[in-house]
Amino acid sequence: MASATLERPRTIPTAPGRPPVDLSPSVTEAQAEEYAGWFKALADPTRLRILNLLAGSGEPLCVCDIVDRFPLGQSAISHHLKVLRDVRFVVAERRGTFMYYRVNRACLAEFPEAARRILSA
Repeated sequence: MASATLERPRTIPTAPGRPPVDLSPSVTEAQAEEYAGWFKALADPTRLRILNLLAGSGEPLCVCDIVDRFPLGQSAISHHLKVLRDVRFVVAERRGTFMYYRVNRACLAEFPEAARRILSA
C-alpha cells in the first residue's frame, strides 16, 4: 500500500543554458477534488442528457416534465438531479409542491476554464 507523502516539486534538466522544467502540478489538490466531482457527475449518459435538456430549455423544468422525457421513474430522475445539484451544475427551486430545475450558467461557465487549468502545459 502506498503511503501519503508531501510532494516535492520535481524538475528535469534541459539543454545547457536553459532553466529546468518544473514538473509540479499547477492544479491544487482542492481544485482537483472539485473537478473530479464535476467529471464524475458528467460520467453518466442520463445525467448528460438531463443537463442537455435543461440547457436547451428557456425556462426551468419541473421534475415531472423531465421524467416524461426519459424511460426512468421519478426517483431515478430525482437521484440524477441531486447529483447534478450537488456539483452545482443545476439549481433547484420549489414552486408550491413541485421542484423546478435550471442550468446554473455561472457554474457551467467555469467548466472550460477548469479544462484549461487541467490541460495547461
